Amino acid sequence: MRLEGIHHITAITENAQRNVDFYAGVMGLRLVKKTVNQDNPTVYHLFFADEAGDPGADLTFFEYPGAAPGRAGVGMVHRIVWRVGGPEALDFWEGRLGALGIEHRREGDGLHFADPEGLDHELLVADVPDAPLIADHPEIPRELALQGFHAVRAYAAAPDASTAVLEALEFGATEAGWEARGAERGGLYIYDPPPEGRPVQGAGSVHHVAWACAPEEHLAWRDKAISAGAHPTKEIDRFYFKSIYFREPSGVLFEIATLGPGFTVDEPLEHLGEKLSLPPAFEHLRDEVEPKLRPVVNPRAEVR
Repeated sequence: MRLEGIHHITAITENAQRNVDFYAGVMGLRLVKKTVNQDNPTVYHLFFADEAGDPGADLTFFEYPGAAPGRAGVGMVHRIVWRVGGPEALDFWEGRLGALGIEHRREGDGLHFADPEGLDHELLVADVPDAPLIADHPEIPRELALQGFHAVRAYAAAPDASTAVLEALEFGATEAGWEARGAERGGLYIYDPPPEGRPVQGAGSVHHVAWACAPEEHLAWRDKAISAGAHPTKEIDRFYFKSIYFREPSGVLFEIATLGPGFTVDEPLEHLGEKLSLPPAFEHLRDEVEPKLRPVVNPRAEVR
């Protein structure tokens, strides 16, 4: 058994419209699902990904209106690393971000910048065999677009304490960090020394990182986590995938999520993310929940 890299990354936003403007407008991702947080169905859960809504390019956000800014610290993911195809893609993104007044810096094969709430991103030229996961956007040529996740970087005070859990989950040690690599995809998990100051979960911070597995192996991965001393939840049916959660020893919240059934279970591919989707267990709340959610306009749809 091998995990198939990063399934999705979930973060927090204070403002859904500003969030959509940045990720669907500036970064060119597709808004593939507009639903609610299943643990708190009064707030949005927005999903951005490639054109097909594939795991491996799926960045999601809980919207908490009025949330104070977060601050990444020990036990938190602090940077999302995306793959791009080559130096010409970095040139394109450097120009695009600059034209939009977004601060950035280029370092070697990477380009660093943050979203409007301070969530840190890096675009990296990565030599991997994985198929690129690309969203269509009228302003971004496909060969220059984001190609899916490459890594997450987390702050850890004692990274060696996580070795047993990561090895139980079949991560392999690399020069850069730890890699979860399956038959189709891989993703890196990299530790950095933590900054001073107390970590704060809030707007612009990562809530958890999910790793992908085959549906038939899901409970076996739960057993592996338990064998290394982790305390995973029971399997939770999220309708679009099934999940288990636990904190690895550094403090980062891990999820193991199944590859499917996917976002087309309740919307056709060509209309993903156009309306509020509620899983069957939450449909009875629509009349109560939908009027309280702030309307969101997708900027990508506006320029088509």
